[in-house]
Amino acid sequence: MPLYEHVLIARQDLSNAQAEGLIEHFSTILADNGGKVVEHEYWGVKTMAYKINKNRKGHYAFLKSDAPSAAVLEMERLARLHDDVMRVLTIKVEAHEEGPSVQMQKREERGERGDRGDRPERGDRGPRR
Repeated sequence: MPLYEHVLIARQDLSNAQAEGLIEHFSTILADNGGKVVEHEYWGVKTMAYKINKNRKGHYAFLKSDAPSAAVLEMERLARLHDDVMRVLTIKVEAHEEGPSVQMQKREERGERGDRGDRPERGDRGPRR
């Protein structure tokens, strides 16, 4: 079966228990339609880049699933109809990464960013005017 990663954003006025209950609810929907949730993470309340339905923050949840496309479509449809869910993002992946997602890793564990290659070195910028 295809592998998917989902990110759900729920309203900020929910409690942590209610937000984690949404994870269980949508996991059950996937399971009822022939799929399974391999792993899930609750990322907590985070500030969004722009307001959605007059909300500046939201509860973020991340799910890794192994499900047929019909199950994913049904889960997305029900998430869009759910009053507490503001946004859903689903991405099809080739393989799930091992360990915690980047959001859950500490800054020291992520490693160095490295050179992007689009900026000149400090001494190569030329003369100042």
